Amino acid sequence: MESSLAIETAKHILQTFGTVLAGGMFSGLIAKKIKIPDVAVFLIVGILVGPELLGLVNVKADSALNQFILIFGSSYILFDGGASLRLTVLKEVWITIFAISTAGVLITAAVTGIAAHYFLGVPMIVALLLGATLASTDPATLVPIFKQVPIKDRVAQTVMSESAFNDAMGAIVTFTVLAIATGTSEFSLGKASLDLLHQAGIGLLIGGVAGYVAAFVIAHEKYDFLVEYAPLVTLMAVVGAYMTADRMQASGFMAVFVFGIIIGNKDIFGFKMKEGEEKRLDEYVMTTALIMRLFIFILLGAQVDFSLMNKYLISGGAVVGVLMLVARPLAVFACAGPDRRTKWELRELIFMCWTRETGVIPAALAGLLLGLKAPGAEMIASVTFIAVLMTILIQAPTTAWLARRLGLLLE
Repeated sequence: MESSLAIETAKHILQTFGTVLAGGMFSGLIAKKIKIPDVAVFLIVGILVGPELLGLVNVKADSALNQFILIFGSSYILFDGGASLRLTVLKEVWITIFAISTAGVLITAAVTGIAAHYFLGVPMIVALLLGATLASTDPATLVPIFKQVPIKDRVAQTVMSESAFNDAMGAIVTFTVLAIATGTSEFSLGKASLDLLHQAGIGLLIGGVAGYVAAFVIAHEKYDFLVEYAPLVTLMAVVGAYMTADRMQASGFMAVFVFGIIIGNKDIFGFKMKEGEEKRLDEYVMTTALIMRLFIFILLGAQVDFSLMNKYLISGGAVVGVLMLVARPLAVFACAGPDRRTKWELRELIFMCWTRETGVIPAALAGLLLGLKAPGAEMIASVTFIAVLMTILIQAPTTAWLARRLGLLLE
């Protein structure tokens, strides 16, 4: 009987995978045809095939399968994003990245929290918990967008790097506010700062070591004995870097992102692959990242709970409007504006204000708060999904249009 149940479960998972892959393939074709980032179409298709409408895909948000896809998929997309960055560009904009990934998250959380307190009528501490959950941007959304929409290098790489670095800060702020809301601890700036340094520093170190070792065994002039297995090496290293950092209570996403940066810039460290091998690796990474992307966003769309969202649709939408149009611009101008080293142009700052999609990371934080039965968790989950839908369906499709109007699109 147990064997039969296991077989039926396996068949159900296989059918779900087939449906998601088919939906993702046709979604990608549609997105390419109408020239918008595919994540927006994936999300819509997910809503269509989910249990609320067609009922073809039903994967619970708290299931092991969904958590596996979220963790591994986000990690691989981050690795892919890191590999597309150039250290020469990052050296120019690192001050802005640091400021907007730390102070910018605090500004966003505070402004959004105040708006939530006003529009939703919830206690300030619960409103701030919502603001902290929504404060970080999402690499799983932004990396694919900038892969598809060619933007001026320093702008694209700043926004992508910020999305990778601010997830640790967003998580720290969220759980600090949660501890205060539940009365388990008091806020300590020193403790929060040390926690951030630990998470980011250990993650950066692990990613750097993993990247150097992987580059050594696939691209060293004499010792590239795993060059034929380069795709598997990157796959194994993504899992290893994330898990090692996570077990050391550091940022796994930081580790895989830095790993990607090292692999993408391995020539700076004296490692160079043959052209054919490099092309094979690039094609594998591109295909795997696409598969992870379509799984993440189709499943995310399929998990939208309309009955819960309807309860907070107007007030939650107003909060998200403040997040997009007030909190984000304040964070960008306050953190990037004073950076005299980079000398940002007004059009670049305006573009960065618009590119702050909410996606997998805030949704995962909201899911964790639900599991922990945090104060206002249902409301936070509902407004988070409203933010995911609004930012991805409004901001993602208009990225190329705005970049073209501001003269930042590379034709």
